[in-house]
Amino acid sequence: MFHLPKLAATALVAATLMVSTASAQTALRSSDTHPDGYPTVEAVKYFGELLSEKTGGRYTVEVFHSAQLGEEKDTIEQTQFGVIDLNRISIGAFGTQVPAATVTQLPYIFRSVDHFHAVLDGPIGDEILAAFDAVDLKALAYYDGGARSFYNSGKPINSLADLDGMKLRVMGSDVFVDMVKALGGNATPMPYGEVYSGIQTGVIDGAENNYPSYDTAGHFEVAKFYSLDEHLMVPEVLVMSKIVWDRLSAEDQAAVQAAAKESVARQRELWVAQELVSKAKVEAAGAVINEVDKAPFIEAMAPVYEKYVTDPALQDLVARIQATK
Repeated sequence: MFHLPKLAATALVAATLMVSTASAQTALRSSDTHPDGYPTVEAVKYFGELLSEKTGGRYTVEVFHSAQLGEEKDTIEQTQFGVIDLNRISIGAFGTQVPAATVTQLPYIFRSVDHFHAVLDGPIGDEILAAFDAVDLKALAYYDGGARSFYNSGKPINSLADLDGMKLRVMGSDVFVDMVKALGGNATPMPYGEVYSGIQTGVIDGAENNYPSYDTAGHFEVAKFYSLDEHLMVPEVLVMSKIVWDRLSAEDQAAVQAAAKESVARQRELWVAQELVSKAKVEAAGAVINEVDKAPFIEAMAPVYEKYVTDPALQDLVARIQATK
């Protein structure tokens, strides 16, 4: 459970963290599970540069990449407490804790990258960011996480039959677990950092992710079959501890918000470039990439939507996303 009592969080922060509102420089700590040089890591560094410019050097950002501060679940809790100031997190790591954000985890909810951007850059995107306030986080901006597809160590996935009984790692999200189940596989929630050894030792058959993660985590070395079913486009989100946010002046809050929004274009440019580099790298290393007829996969998602989109407000949100051009 990620939601923490405000009094407990405030008490801990009082003992462990002092956020200066004076003119002295304050270094904000930001977490990311990805390695140095990854598009999200570089985007948060750029956000830090922008924030320093906008505040006359009073605020800087130090990015702790490569899960130095912990895996995503642990860092979410630390960010809610205010021990970590900023965090780049996949929305999938929140599971169903933020109902509006859960909708963005639904398989095939986004038709394309253009549709993905149109939704997140508009009022629907702002509405979902605001929903994070309820879990003691200030969501600042979305970053791209690309289209996620399945990869495994045994064979290409061309049909639902190929997924039958396959043990696949997913993030700790009930939606993802049920998605894999609906496709006939066995979902295994597992920390990102354990996936390589899990495939290598046969604990799992494979996983699902985007090209850059498949590349930079080395998963292509142990799972050479990458099948482009593109079942998910899960947004990454840059969040700040609500405790830290509330201590900022209105002027500094505006600077943080503006810097975050301005960093989005840089992240998207880096993402597109990294996808091309990663695809070329894994192909050169012998990865076998195949196209997939998505229609049967999309049809198989009906029970997932029925289970998670029962609330009228969420049904309306799904309808508005699907109607976005």
